[in-house]
Amino acid sequence: MNTRMKPLLVIFLLLSGYAVKAQHNPNDQISSSNWDVIGGVDFKIVKDTQMFAIYNADIKKYANKPFELEGYLVPIKDGMKQTKFMLSTLPINQCYFCGKNGVPIMVMVELAEPIKFTYQTITIKGTLKLSTGNAMDNPPIALVNAKSI
Repeated sequence: MNTRMKPLLVIFLLLSGYAVKAQHNPNDQISSSNWDVIGGVDFKIVKDTQMFAIYNADIKKYANKPFELEGYLVPIKDGMKQTKFMLSTLPINQCYFCGKNGVPIMVMVELAEPIKFTYQTITIKGTLKLSTGNAMDNPPIALVNAKSI
């Protein structure tokens, strides 16, 4: 198939409903008071290429302190063992619902020791870091020096 036909095929499959046969299961969504704290962060778009997190007082009181979250591992690199990944409130197999129900909350995780990839929820404890940099370049919220508990 030539390269000009591939985008047309993808569009056809999407429009025909082929790619959206799975259903979003709201029971898979993780919610907790700690995720509510993370979810309270707002964003300010300055340019098409610049977006900055606006942290409220609720999350600021946890900055640079131990913080615990249960969620789903979303890898950012190949491999069965992960040390740096995103932690999400939705499982990776529901990513295609992003933008339809809103983008799920995600936090960057940097583990001291690698863990095996899993589709099950994991609980992570680490130091909560808030970045003031451009959120288009780096995740604004991270759990660093973290470990799976």
